[in-house]
Amino acid sequence: MAEGSFAFHSQLCTSSSTANTQSYDVDETSGKEGGSLTVYTFHSHTHLQPASSSRDIIMAFNGKYEIESQENYDEFLKKIGIPDDIIEKGRNFKIVTEVIQNGNEFTWSQVYPQKTMTNKFVIDQESEMETMAGKKFKATVTLEGGKITVRFPNYQHTAEISGGKLVECSTSGGVTMKRTSKRI
Repeated sequence: MAEGSFAFHSQLCTSSSTANTQSYDVDETSGKEGGSLTVYTFHSHTHLQPASSSRDIIMAFNGKYEIESQENYDEFLKKIGIPDDIIEKGRNFKIVTEVIQNGNEFTWSQVYPQKTMTNKFVIDQESEMETMAGKKFKATVTLEGGKITVRFPNYQHTAEISGGKLVECSTSGGVTMKRTSKRI
């Protein structure tokens, strides 16, 4: 997309995030034909956002975040086999996520009541990862359209920045937990 162009992006965490894409030629200053505009139409809320280079999108993740809200917490964690006592301890805990990025290399740490979980990965390369339950596995993390995606053994996890907040969605068996964290 050309510098100064705009893109529509969806509201996050739709269980099937398929998009219809249309491109239009417009001039950024006058609305006349000449520039470019890409429209992504998703299942729910759509908003206009200046297009960024892939480096800007990746760099947007850098920072420290504290959980602000979460949806379907209990149902999702039970679905993936987390014990009830751990679910109870974590329910009101303000999870802190720290993302350190160097090019395509990420260190993604989350502080939970019982432990800190850190995953290091390189976009589009197989990396050793750890689940919320402590199980180690290998996966390839991808970055497309500003969204990081990784398939864990029993759930899929996505993360993206929306409105300056980190929005993470984990889905297993039709249950999606959505966490929104503010930058601190």
